[in-house]
Amino acid sequence: MSHFPDFTLENARQLDRADSLSSFRDRFHLPTGAQGELVYLCGNSLGLQPKNVRPALDEVLDDWARLAVEGHFAAARPWMPYHRLLAASGEKLVGARPGEVVFMNSLSVNLHLLMASFYRPTGSRTRILVEGGAFPSDRYAVATHLEHHGLDPDEQMVQLRPREGEDCLRPEDILATIEAQGDTLALILLGGVNYYTGQAFDMREITRAGHAVGARVAFDLAHAAGNLELALHDWNVDWAAWCGYKYLNSGPGGISGVFVHERHGRDTTLPRLAGWWGHDSETRFAMPERFQAMEGAEGWQLSNPPILPLAALRASLELFDEAGMPALRARSLRLTAWLEQGLDAASHGRFRQLTPRDPAQRGAQLSLHFPGGATTVMRELEAADVLADLRRPDVIRLSPAPLYNSFEDCWHAVQRLDGLPALNSRRP
Repeated sequence: MSHFPDFTLENARQLDRADSLSSFRDRFHLPTGAQGELVYLCGNSLGLQPKNVRPALDEVLDDWARLAVEGHFAAARPWMPYHRLLAASGEKLVGARPGEVVFMNSLSVNLHLLMASFYRPTGSRTRILVEGGAFPSDRYAVATHLEHHGLDPDEQMVQLRPREGEDCLRPEDILATIEAQGDTLALILLGGVNYYTGQAFDMREITRAGHAVGARVAFDLAHAAGNLELALHDWNVDWAAWCGYKYLNSGPGGISGVFVHERHGRDTTLPRLAGWWGHDSETRFAMPERFQAMEGAEGWQLSNPPILPLAALRASLELFDEAGMPALRARSLRLTAWLEQGLDAASHGRFRQLTPRDPAQRGAQLSLHFPGGATTVMRELEAADVLADLRRPDVIRLSPAPLYNSFEDCWHAVQRLDGLPALNSRRP
């Protein structure tokens, strides 16, 4: 690794010692492997468990055991309004105003609920703009809603594709496509960060361009919430949804978050798939026959909230509140750049980076393409106690999460990757 002589173990440890957020690592349970602590770079798939989650769950379980149904009113943190305990943290996380965020359901469910309200094709305005390489759930949801309205997804789903020979979308091409589609666009639904390449999109500019042609603009923030600094209200985004189990560390299948801009949240006449927990809380238990939506994002709720998943997420969000997204994003930029530096030195043409080189166009993820396939590389990497994420057939994603990963983690990952037999056999 002579190209980067400063990429050393001692320098990694110095960087960790000098970083004020390094101590957050001690507040997570770190998985172990055959050689001790596992180098875990898979937080973009499932975040690690914060140590304060178990006490949060135990509190709910103890209240349930002692109080049974009375826990809705008499628990240490009563269950009836429990979801509101997370609202301020969620608003801070995504840059929202009070009332614009609620945690409920799973991500795909929320995408469907919000599209039911905000995809309303009329006249020639029928198309939905998506990433060509969007996560399957997004494509399935979009196709389903098009078909529900009697439209052909092959004609009405506009898919953004990189230029030939390129891996990522050019920002100017996204904006040009929006302008070219013009008044045929009813909805723009993009990922804040593309799950495959790790490319982060300019959500403010995309929203501006979408509104300029009269479209609604929304984002799937599964790989952006807890990863990037967001300002959804100020960017004028119409709506967004995200899962809680990746960067937000809420546990497998963790509860999802929703943002609805206040201009829509105040409009209780918007069509929606209604449930009783979205009904006006003042009259909800009077069981009226006609639905009356609450104002704000809460008006899209269906059922009373699941307290245990909310408790796990509440515990994790406490750490985000304490660290602050600006500081976490700054640390993420340093960690990812350090990892990139080591990977560049180790590559020797055996793999190449798909993720943009511009730090402003990526989050805490570097996607690597391995010509000839990555399955054997991944198997050997796991045997070397490095856990990343394989996207068959030839891509491995490495994600240094700033709350718990270290510069030393990144150093070990590069060293072990560089020494794999599967890669040494490919060395020029």
